[in-house]
Amino acid sequence: MTVTLQLSMASMTPVPDSIDATLALLRDGGYVPDRALATVLFLSLKMGRPLFLEGEAGVGKTEIAKVLSERLGRRLIRLQCYEGLDVASAVYEWNYAAQMIEIRAAEAAGSVDRGTLVGDVFAERFLIRRPLLQALTPDPAGPPVLLIDELDRADEAFEAYLLEVLADNQVTIPELGTFRAERPPIVIVTTNRTREIHDALKRRCLYHWVDYPDAARELAIVRLKAPGAGERLSREVVGFVQRLRREDLFKAPGVAETIDWATALSDLDRTALDPQTMADTLGVLLKYQDDIQRIEGPRGAAILGEVQAELTIAG
Repeated sequence: MTVTLQLSMASMTPVPDSIDATLALLRDGGYVPDRALATVLFLSLKMGRPLFLEGEAGVGKTEIAKVLSERLGRRLIRLQCYEGLDVASAVYEWNYAAQMIEIRAAEAAGSVDRGTLVGDVFAERFLIRRPLLQALTPDPAGPPVLLIDELDRADEAFEAYLLEVLADNQVTIPELGTFRAERPPIVIVTTNRTREIHDALKRRCLYHWVDYPDAARELAIVRLKAPGAGERLSREVVGFVQRLRREDLFKAPGVAETIDWATALSDLDRTALDPQTMADTLGVLLKYQDDIQRIEGPRGAAILGEVQAELTIAG
């Protein structure tokens, strides 16, 4: 049996009809994209294909799904992946307690026809819908945004299970049949590349590598997300972080850490960086002690000096 889940077209918020409109949508949602990202996102929406976003942690991959949900007025359904993720957590499971009550009630009534009872307890009313099945369920606002976050944390067996969902917009439940959405959800898949994702899954998606932004774009992000930081402080923060990413660190700071650092320094009423403040607040920017120890001494002071000298020359 195939169950087709139909969606109301009248109430759907339209997706952007051009690359420029996609750029505007992201910017209106507080996201500062480059044109390459806007282009692949536009194509993903236009073609109805999942978008596979790969890149370092903290570069803004997850935020894209959140902005799409907000600006398009669609429900955001997030599947956070982890080791051991299975069908019961990601797709569906049965309400076993309610099924047992149904069985006990049938036994008490003396109507225990085994074949009928099996059909009754595996009816759709006992089905608990998890994120993937929820994403295929009709929504008056239009197909939801399905965020499959950090897929590289899940096992390869689950990755293989996703092929049916991404290719055919359907899931199969043995007791009930196949549930298929008439219109696909907007699917964003993210990975931090802690392991390689199989080619079979990537072929079903459009691909984009989300890199660290250049200095100009990161400064625009800080101005937008940390408005309390003054212009001089914002430029120093961005310049310092940009140079820090060239260092031999265990984990370079992402854009999220840049925003946090600018906000923290603003909360400390700093209008500019100094070596002591830089050293005292590195725990906002760096998340490993070895990295902090490497930067909090002379090396960090030297980087800060280079940044401030360059800003002074630039005026």
